Amino acid sequence: MGHEKNEDELLEEKEEGLPENDKDEDKDSESASDNQSVEVIEPEKEKKEDEAAKLKDQLMRTMAEYDNYRKRTAKEKTEMMPDITARVVTEFLPVLDNLERALAADCSDESYKKGVQMIYDSFIETLDKLGVEKVPTEDFDPSMHQAVQQVQSDDHDTGKIVTVFQNGYRLGTKVLRFAMVSVAQ
Repeated sequence: MGHEKNEDELLEEKEEGLPENDKDEDKDSESASDNQSVEVIEPEKEKKEDEAAKLKDQLMRTMAEYDNYRKRTAKEKTEMMPDITARVVTEFLPVLDNLERALAADCSDESYKKGVQMIYDSFIETLDKLGVEKVPTEDFDPSMHQAVQQVQSDDHDTGKIVTVFQNGYRLGTKVLRFAMVSVAQ
């Protein structure tokens, strides 16, 4: 075992056997190859950094686009809500008309009439929660009323509503259904 030499010892012996010039050339060739590997590593590192910067930029742009999309859809949703509410409520107005007719009809069964009144009150309460209100019917306003008749009346001034044939409803400033009325001449 004592006869075996490790690689470092063999390398030292080899270098000792070489003239001084050859030793320097080996060192120069090693340093030259080190410089080449450094030069090769630097462009690769720059290339990877550029690629990372591009990916980061792309990610930031995608995040900004998503944020803008989220804000835009939230805004559209809030803008559409009154229109959707108006459309749905408009579909239920004939049901409300029928409840009003049922309350106006003569009925001998008080408990039945009380039940219809409770349904009507619940319906009106729900409309109030949604912001729906009846169109006022004192003075004629063509932006909220539809005049279906003009009548002579000694009891009412000209331009006043005499009879309401069908109630009108509005949601905020938007008229869902015009009130059908007769107007005094």
